[in-house]
Parts: sequence; structure tokens; C-alpha cells
Amino acid sequence: MRHYLGLGANLGARAHNLAAALDHLLTRAPATLVAASSVYETDPVGITDQPAFLNMIVCIDTDAPAHELLHEALAIERVLGRVREVRWGPRSIDIDLLLYDGPPIVEPDLDLPHPRLAERQFVLVPLAEIAPDLILPDGRLACDAADRSDTSIGLVGTLSDCVAAEAQ
Repeated sequence: MRHYLGLGANLGARAHNLAAALDHLLTRAPATLVAASSVYETDPVGITDQPAFLNMIVCIDTDAPAHELLHEALAIERVLGRVREVRWGPRSIDIDLLLYDGPPIVEPDLDLPHPRLAERQFVLVPLAEIAPDLILPDGRLACDAADRSDTSIGLVGTLSDCVAAEAQ
């Protein structure tokens, strides 16, 4: 089953945290990486008095059902030091399930497709990079929904380049 996930971090070694989260996803789920977007630096949403985020979107194939993938994502966040104190607050890693090849899920612990997907350029821009023809829940194509002129999001580079730069 195909899943699109958003990865974000604004504390610690941000690029390293993204890479570690992706590595864990591929081994714990287990999953096959279909595509990974570039890394983007983005302004925080909600609570704006915090460091900028690094964000990216990954597309994976896995046999794990959505609930199991959510369980693994939350476990990976804990392993990588995520502490949930304040909604939309700073975090070492955030893994959001955004879309998957399945019927909508609306439950207390899981909403798929992600309810704020179409509102967030830090999701739409990298999503359009890896899946421009993906039809979003509101009927738009990802490439049409992405606003590349949005100044709150800036291209940084590939994940490997970001990790290497962070290590220097």
C-alpha cells in the first residue's frame, strides 16, 4: 500500500533527525522508499516563536495498514526524542501520515487523508515535487495546489546534502 508521509524537525540536528526517521520507517514498517522530496526550511505554524523547521515528504510502499504505520511513526518519534508538551510546539521530529491508497479514516487517533493537508504549503510544495499529478482530497492536483512563491518555505537541498552540511 502506498503512503505519503511528512517529516519535520526544528530541534537538534534537524537534517540528521529527518534521515534517522526515514531510516527507521524503512526498517521498522518495513517499507520501500518510492520517492523522497528535497528538504525545505519553513516557518513554524501555530506557535511562531520557535526555530524554523526542516520539512520533507516521503512516499513509501508497505504492507503495514495505516494504524500500524501510525503506531510505528509514534514509536520512532519517541526513539528520536520527541516530547509532546505543546501542540504545534518545537520538536526533534514529527512524522505525519498524510495520504494513503485506501478509504478515508476518521477516528480519534487517525485522520486520513490528513485534515489540514491542503492548507499547508510546507506539505504541498514538497508533495508536488515528488507527485505532481497526485489528486488531493479536494480534487486539485498537487502541482496546482503548491504555491512555490510562498516565502515561508525555501528549498534547502537533498537530504544527504543537508546531513553532510549539518555534520560540518
